[in-house]
Amino acid sequence: MKAAMLLASMSRAGGGLFTAASALSRHLAEAGVAVEVLAGEDEFSQADRPAWEPVPVRTFRPSGPRAFGYLPGLAACLDAGPPDLVHLHGLWTYPSAAALRWSRGRRRRVVSPHGMLDPWALRNSAWKKRVAGFLYEGANLRGAACLHALCQPELEAFRAHGLTGPAAIIPNGVDLSRADGTHPPPPWASRVPDGAKRLLYLGRLHPKKGLLPLVQGFGRAAAPARSDWHLVIAGWDQGGHAAELRAQAADLGLQGRVHLVGPQFGADQRATLAAADAFVLPSLSEGLPMAVLEAWAFGRPVVMTPECNLPVGFSAGAALETRADARSLAASLDALFSLSDAERAAIGRRGRALVEERFDWRRVAADMAALYGWVLGGGPAPDFVELIGRQRGPSHAA
Repeated sequence: MKAAMLLASMSRAGGGLFTAASALSRHLAEAGVAVEVLAGEDEFSQADRPAWEPVPVRTFRPSGPRAFGYLPGLAACLDAGPPDLVHLHGLWTYPSAAALRWSRGRRRRVVSPHGMLDPWALRNSAWKKRVAGFLYEGANLRGAACLHALCQPELEAFRAHGLTGPAAIIPNGVDLSRADGTHPPPPWASRVPDGAKRLLYLGRLHPKKGLLPLVQGFGRAAAPARSDWHLVIAGWDQGGHAAELRAQAADLGLQGRVHLVGPQFGADQRATLAAADAFVLPSLSEGLPMAVLEAWAFGRPVVMTPECNLPVGFSAGAALETRADARSLAASLDALFSLSDAERAAIGRRGRALVEERFDWRRVAADMAALYGWVLGGGPAPDFVELIGRQRGPSHAA
């Protein structure tokens, strides 16, 4: 079985999609699937290529409007391969059009929107997405052999969008071995006083992540009586949002307790998670956030919004619930800070157990390989596939 992974970017420029797709590709290869990655090239491609090893990666330099990301040579590479199956990660860019063209009516496409059909995401740059939907994305989604949802709410977003074809629910995963063992201090360790407790945010700096209300809520919850808590914001700046966060921290007199430490990758990211005492993600929209799974793998208690699409974290007692507004965040963080070290550690242990049970990459890759086999061979659908509008196996569809 030969599968081609298509992405607009194979590097950190793709955010959490890069982290998820690279890990999935590696574990599919370990499971015996011949995986090749075809993706856009950018300034981080060379540095991030090791994240895909031993999976072969072929990159194409974008041309034309950046938002569309036309990749000359991608379509010809697909034709020359050719793969048995194409797995598209992400929407609204040229790889969608290339996958649609390659299939020519054959239902051999698995499409993973990674949260890009959620209501908040659709409202962002809505008119551009309507144009893309009319030109190619609508046909790409409707004609896929199977859509891949990361969670039940994402599958419901597919249906709300009018998509009635087969859809599989397979979550993101975590490589637990990367969380185990000892880790050196992170590069930013000296910026936080010895003995201070560290509340960590890790991800891109974008308004949808709820970071401005996080700074405000932290300021209310971490009053002078709780001066031992510091907020560490780790991630790459998008659209100048870092400057807004620094200005907000300065206005609130939090310059010495809110630390923007820049992007953390590879060993630095693992060291950052290991150094945290708790993790927070007050996002307005997510598919299924890798950062939360990684924090749980490190045994860290989590504060997150329902929009992170991990309700099992609340029911398992592995996370505290909040909303993406300053008042709610202040209350949730106050509850977190009021717990004893032992109580926070117990929440973290429940998160680690949850990851071990449900989100190990080996299990995720096995389910994805089974999905590929069904797409190519037909027969009974795996039990994690929901069939609505099309009841026949994809290999028999026109």
